Amino acid sequence: MAEFDLVVRGGTIADGAGGGVFEGDVAVRGGRIAAVGRVLGAGAEEIDAKGLLVTPGFVDVHTHFDGQATWDNRLQPSTLHGASTIVMGNCGVGFAPCAPKDREALMSLMEGVEDIPGVVMGEGLPWNWETFPQFMDALDAGQRDADIAVLVPHSPMRVNIMGQRAIDREDASEEDCARMRAILAEGLAAGAMGFSTSRTLAHKTPAGELVPSYKAAHRELKAIAGALEASPGAAFQMISDWDDLDAEFDAFEDIARSNGSLGTFTLLALEHRPELWGQLLERTTAANDSGASVIGQMICRPLGVLVGLNTSMHTFDHRPTFMQLAHLPLPQRVVELRKPEVRAAILSETDDNPHPFFQFMGKRLDRHFILGDPPNYMPDPETSIAALAARVGCDPYAYLYDAFLGDEGRALVFLPIANYTDSDGAAIREMLQHRFTLPALGDGGAHVGMMCDASVSSHLLCEWVRARKAMSIEQAVHLLTEKPAHLFRMHDRGRLAVGLKADINIIDFDRLAMEPPRVRYDLPAGGRRFLQAARGYSVNIVSGEITYRDGEPTNALPGRLVRGPQRIDA
Repeated sequence: MAEFDLVVRGGTIADGAGGGVFEGDVAVRGGRIAAVGRVLGAGAEEIDAKGLLVTPGFVDVHTHFDGQATWDNRLQPSTLHGASTIVMGNCGVGFAPCAPKDREALMSLMEGVEDIPGVVMGEGLPWNWETFPQFMDALDAGQRDADIAVLVPHSPMRVNIMGQRAIDREDASEEDCARMRAILAEGLAAGAMGFSTSRTLAHKTPAGELVPSYKAAHRELKAIAGALEASPGAAFQMISDWDDLDAEFDAFEDIARSNGSLGTFTLLALEHRPELWGQLLERTTAANDSGASVIGQMICRPLGVLVGLNTSMHTFDHRPTFMQLAHLPLPQRVVELRKPEVRAAILSETDDNPHPFFQFMGKRLDRHFILGDPPNYMPDPETSIAALAARVGCDPYAYLYDAFLGDEGRALVFLPIANYTDSDGAAIREMLQHRFTLPALGDGGAHVGMMCDASVSSHLLCEWVRARKAMSIEQAVHLLTEKPAHLFRMHDRGRLAVGLKADINIIDFDRLAMEPPRVRYDLPAGGRRFLQAARGYSVNIVSGEITYRDGEPTNALPGRLVRGPQRIDA
């Protein structure tokens, strides 16, 4: 009889702790790691990992699978890039608590903020909950290809308590704050990992209305977050525009410090405020050095949108002639768009009520880059559409038009909107290597028609380890595994050590590569989304069960809801 359920033999192990790699075996029994090193006993199943990298499963702390996790048992694209645990409920938006009368309001919020089509949510969400504990119970009943953990979002609780006053962004009364604090306390008692809020102008409903939590008073945030005191180290997650940096960060730090929570915020390098990211790092360092716990969540590549003929929006989609063709299936649309007279008409027209984003970015052809295969997320400015067109003496809009027709109309153009302040990635490098940051912001489950950043874990390994040699494999693996797991109090995972959860990735590191994002129509109601696969993930294991082989899913769905802090002996 085999001693172990599974043995991974002879791999190059990066155990997640950040120490040097070593060759050895990993044995699994009962969903836990039973041995690491030289394993003499046999496994009921054995995997030859000679020449392959063996790591813990990745922990993705910034996702928006709040809807998808209720209708889908595969949390793709995150799980296609090594994620075995994901945290959702970020940025103050979600679907609980929610009375039946507020469902449309919350779906509208998620449609505007996270680009998830309303028709998809209308068909996909089962709405078999009202309170936050009931939402967690509904999640707990599901089976998935990764574990999930949840934050309690601010806007739904505000709508739940204040109704239209929340949508109108009126100040919360003391009674409102007390009732919202009670909702957070109830969620934490049910196993939520913390609280999230949004304070950015970028988050709006489809009608252009700001989210209910925008500019909520410091008094309100502190009153609600006071519930975190009962769960030391719980996360207080926030996204902000930092208009008044010192006042906003003072309030953020005060809330994290006063209740002993992990304060974590979105950290980006912005073209119009090039000094901001450095100032935030200075404030973060000072806060931690004085006893607070504050972490910046950064993305390890430029943050941008994908545009093309089959995406949510692009440069020509509000020109009259194109609008007349937009209803056609892509192959027929491509045929029409290739006609010289159609091309000439579209290029000669002006936009008819374009999306506000493209009123500005549609003219920035110095920020349009052909994504390519393999996708290039850190392009040289000299490869922009504007630069390429200039080199051949072509009108840049005509060059862009023709680029969209590439790959039978499936070609994608990348528009970086943050983290592209320099050509060599110096800002990204400094943020990534800072002791009080965490690579995150993959946003899996969100922005489904215009972004696909859940591949950032693969990008970290391909770009910053293999191509740029900015860090070692073991350092990068630590940033993807033990560090996020421990920051979010999940001490039972993130490292390959005896007694911990058997979440394991087996990676052909030399072959690891991201494939281009592709549009799929596999959401409820036939909704459109981007999916992006990768080559090189040989085997993915969650709780000792193989969930993917060479990127293809198995029938195993061992993922479960994570309720609250996890101890090593959990």
